[in-house]
Amino acid sequence: MLLWSAPDPAPNPRRVRLFLKAKGLEIEERMVSLMEREHKSDAVLARNPRGQVPFLELDDGRVISETISICRYLDELHPEPPLIGSTAFERAETDMWIRRVETGLGTPVGLFWQHGHPLTARLVNQVPGMGDAARAQALAMLGWFDGQLAARDWLAGDRFTLADIALTSIIDFAGWIGIEMPENAASLRAWHARLRRHLGL
Repeated sequence: MLLWSAPDPAPNPRRVRLFLKAKGLEIEERMVSLMEREHKSDAVLARNPRGQVPFLELDDGRVISETISICRYLDELHPEPPLIGSTAFERAETDMWIRRVETGLGTPVGLFWQHGHPLTARLVNQVPGMGDAARAQALAMLGWFDGQLAARDWLAGDRFTLADIALTSIIDFAGWIGIEMPENAASLRAWHARLRRHLGL
């Protein structure tokens, strides 16, 4: 297998790398430069028509793209430790939290990156008001996640899961582009420190 990927701080490639680290797995990576637009090259588009990384190229040439789909596939092949769930409820609970992470926080962070950050100004026709609104929404959601983590160690109950990996990949990228965790988000900050210890980061 070959994982087509990109260096940090790109959040989606990092999400898969953190999943592999948590699983104790190693897969060969082929890095592409997002700044040089290598993810839009003919070599990438021939394998993933969306022109995005990461994607997993199997030994028989088939391709799996989208981070959660890649992680699900690898979790099926290597079920220990279980990072999605061992029961129907646990799998549904993890999915629920991943969805909340991606739609609640990932969407506004992505919109701020597109419309509020100078690095993307040459790539898209930015709408500054949209960037400002997205930043405010992202900060509100960071506060919401802080509240959800007040009485638990991990998002999906008492289990470290792919949902936690998804959340940290977005939070860390958000910090890199200028949306920091609020200083008063004590539970979120404690969770983040706990996750880093858990993964040995």
